[in-house]
Amino acid sequence: MALRHSRKGRPLSIGLDRITKTFGDYPAIRDISLEAEPGEFLALLGPSGSGKTTLLRIMAGLEFPEEGRVSFEGEDITALSIAKRRVGFVFQHYALFKHMTVAANIGFGLSVRKRRDRPSRAAIKARVQELLDLVQLGELGQRYPAQLSGGQRQRVALARALAVEPRLLLLDEPFGALDALVRKELRRWLRELHDRVGLTSIFVTHDQEEALELADRVVVMNQGKIEQIATPHEIYHNPANAFVFAFVGEANCVPVTVTDGRAAYLAHVLDLPLPAGAAGPGKLYFRPHEAELAEGGAPGLPAVIAQIRPRGGGVRVQAAVDGLDVPIELDLVAREGLAPGSPIAIRLLHARLFP
Repeated sequence: MALRHSRKGRPLSIGLDRITKTFGDYPAIRDISLEAEPGEFLALLGPSGSGKTTLLRIMAGLEFPEEGRVSFEGEDITALSIAKRRVGFVFQHYALFKHMTVAANIGFGLSVRKRRDRPSRAAIKARVQELLDLVQLGELGQRYPAQLSGGQRQRVALARALAVEPRLLLLDEPFGALDALVRKELRRWLRELHDRVGLTSIFVTHDQEEALELADRVVVMNQGKIEQIATPHEIYHNPANAFVFAFVGEANCVPVTVTDGRAAYLAHVLDLPLPAGAAGPGKLYFRPHEAELAEGGAPGLPAVIAQIRPRGGGVRVQAAVDGLDVPIELDLVAREGLAPGSPIAIRLLHARLFP
């Protein structure tokens, strides 16, 4: 079976329908359904072991599900190999051939095609130079991978993936081996490249900042299942459950009991609005910037400052609360009187209650 190609250059839609994959007794993917729209930039975000790389490899044809269906443009391609799917795949550690020049690495996928599908040497050379210019490495074609920086090698890996003119680009932790400054630079560059080339792109990451900055939509995964699929804004500001809240962005958690519409930690009533009908035990989640110090004897959660660190134009305060194993973190305006050992009262401005 060969994949039927649509008009050249048109980005690809991909659908996953009830995908299940196990390794021995370990369920890596559990009944996952997902659709990526043509031209979309989708992030698979989750902790190690959540199944995101396995799901990406199933899309590529490097792994095959026990159950479920993979489709491109509505066409079932579940049984096709990666060679027949004609997707671009970028690995975390580049996977470049050390003995080949940069140009040879980029052109490799074209040069090993069957004779009837292989472009001429001149066409391959022109395509390689076009891609070198696209990834801003125009003068480095005759160098070897060892002569490049990590960021440059990752650009070569991207160029090689693009050489076969895929309509779907899959990236597995593409910046995981790079330092923070290079990661930031390449993130912006990759998003611009995606928009310019007009591909459907799906990338795996455990870095929430990376996912929120790059993606049109984020798929949050945990233990082989999808917890939420939404825009970065929706994921951050309206998480579907406690796992998403805690994993995406910084979060504090306070166990509470809700009685008559009011939440209390031990004997301390926390004055903030709660969902209608809330009752019984639950957990309040809030971001470091969603709380302040209670002033003038106003009620709040009693705590003791454990540590203060400069942060931007203010300070990050770690506050110890009796009965909580993990300190609460607060972003506050720097002021006199804040010092380790000082007693404070914390007033929550906004929080989400999860049962």
